[in-house]
Amino acid sequence: MPSYTVTVATGSQWFAGTDDYVYLSLQGTAGYSERHLLDKPFYNDFERGAVDSYDVTVEEDIGDIQLIKIEKRKYWYQDDWYLKYITVKTPMGDYLEFPCYRWITDEKEIVLRDGRAKLPWDDKTQILKQHRRKELETRQKMYRWKEWHPGFPLSIDAHSHSELPRDIQFDNEKGIDFILNYSKAMENLYVNRFMHMFQTSWSDFADFERIFVRISNTISEYVMQHWKEDFMFGYQFLNGCNPVLIRKCTEIPKKLPVTMDMVECSLERNLTLEEEVKQGNIFIVDYELLDDVDANKTDPCTIQYLAAPICLLYKNLQNKIVPIAIQLGQKPGPDNPIFLPSDATYDWLLAKIWVRSSDFHVHQTVTHLLRTHLVSEVFSIAMFRQLPSVHPLFKLLVPHMRFTIAINTKAREQLICECGLFDKANATGGGGHVQMVQKAMKDLTYSSLCFPEEIKAKGMDSREDIPYYYYRDDGIKVWEAIKSFAEDVIHIYYESDERVCEDVELQAFVKDIYIYGMRGVKSSGFPKQIRTREKLAEYLTVIIFTTSAQHAAVNFGQYDWCSWIPNAPPTMRRPPPTEKGTITIEQIVESLPDRGRSCWHLGAVWALSQFQDNELFLGMYPDEHFVEKPVKEAMAKFRKNLDEIVNAIAERNKNKKLPYYYLSPDRIPNSVAV
Repeated sequence: MPSYTVTVATGSQWFAGTDDYVYLSLQGTAGYSERHLLDKPFYNDFERGAVDSYDVTVEEDIGDIQLIKIEKRKYWYQDDWYLKYITVKTPMGDYLEFPCYRWITDEKEIVLRDGRAKLPWDDKTQILKQHRRKELETRQKMYRWKEWHPGFPLSIDAHSHSELPRDIQFDNEKGIDFILNYSKAMENLYVNRFMHMFQTSWSDFADFERIFVRISNTISEYVMQHWKEDFMFGYQFLNGCNPVLIRKCTEIPKKLPVTMDMVECSLERNLTLEEEVKQGNIFIVDYELLDDVDANKTDPCTIQYLAAPICLLYKNLQNKIVPIAIQLGQKPGPDNPIFLPSDATYDWLLAKIWVRSSDFHVHQTVTHLLRTHLVSEVFSIAMFRQLPSVHPLFKLLVPHMRFTIAINTKAREQLICECGLFDKANATGGGGHVQMVQKAMKDLTYSSLCFPEEIKAKGMDSREDIPYYYYRDDGIKVWEAIKSFAEDVIHIYYESDERVCEDVELQAFVKDIYIYGMRGVKSSGFPKQIRTREKLAEYLTVIIFTTSAQHAAVNFGQYDWCSWIPNAPPTMRRPPPTEKGTITIEQIVESLPDRGRSCWHLGAVWALSQFQDNELFLGMYPDEHFVEKPVKEAMAKFRKNLDEIVNAIAERNKNKKLPYYYLSPDRIPNSVAV
């Protein structure tokens, strides 16, 4: 009688093993095997991290194995089991790999195909076609779209983390409990004694050091020492945690009536302002999005304020970007003066603080929440709904969707919900952040997620003209490495553009993203279908880059750049100044966040800047969804390219007081998971 050797690998997560009854059956081209009991209670098989082997004998030849069915039957209590993979050695000595990397819960069963990636036309038998179709039908019932707020990209239909499918939940829900993590962060930073001191102001700038100096960090300490300086203010637009807003100014906008007399003392080339603009030396950051956004009113004891400033910057002869004019509102007028470096020290300082506060709000809600978290969730849901596990693009993308839906669901549950943690310290809490996302959706376009295109559209692509824009330089390198990897995988499975057009599952995936993610808005520029391998490579690069590199660039620098409260105030407690020459240091300190809000802010940026336990960084694929040699070679090439980028960045950063490392691949997690 034919005999098969079956090897079963259990996950190494906590509680991944099982004491339940586990049965296995094989389905081949010539028939089925009987149901084999592999494990029963207290046999000590299928323990956490274990690899167990069994001999399975069948009475008759069942032909080539097509499917494996695993059944789990409860012994005593609910005992979820994480199955990594199964390998089968056939009577002929061949080895077949069946990747799983899923939880088997309750008294469920799971049917696996071997690990070779297959496109829809590769399935010739009815049983394989049926398995493919049934998997998607099941997933589409589990992964349902839901509107969280009008105008938002759709999200998962789940009110809490516990309602999510088990396969996409965090292994340990406590590890991503925002309330617990923020409280722990404040305890670790020794600032928890201030956390309830709302309405209590700091006495002066030095007083902020009481909640700052506990953590030794090169960049954050450098920020504390130099935050008042114009070069530090300008540098952050290039390489801080929100390096996406600055653009080359091609024309001074009418709503910012800056004159040559105002800025002449800031210009260094003996040119007029118009000539400096023509030469490409003037840059602009406009926070128009914040205009008419409602400030946080959740605490009746503290009135909070927002502004919508416009900031004009100049590239000086040292190629440093420095501010030369700031207007704190969108409508020019006598009560909306243009602040200048030549103004009184505290006038100019407070104007810069208002810009930094506005930048913080746009960063948190648009750059970070909308353009990485919410967009990545759209990619994730569409992938689970439209790409079966056997599809090569599912295998390619699934590592980059790890825990994304879970972290977003937890955020909607605790962080950015009504009366959530976001409301505690942020002036855009209490609904302002919702208004911001709704307004920002008009600028969420496909081309704006194509990194090189977006950099070029802002006029920021020239390394010669703007030599110290490390976010751009490193981002381009990582983008090209990802694109090369995507192209290699595509050419393994799609031999022509016609094949791309014929892939109905791919087209359904793209359509889901357009209709539900971008709400079917034609002006978003998101494609409704993909017709060429070249366009598919770009599309996959957008997805992988957004979920990995772009999120890393705007997330993990938050403690570095935002922990010194005056450099990134999460709220302002006095309105923007309407005249010059009256500002005092006392007024500035009274404008800044109180002690309680400062501490919650500090806990937030600390917690958000930490990597997950057992973080998987870009190019690390321990779950072997692919089994084919050509793809593994493409992965090795990808890792080699990433290693070269890591080394180049490390070399550049040597001896730098302000190293830029957020886009170093060894610091880019594969997915949005924090």
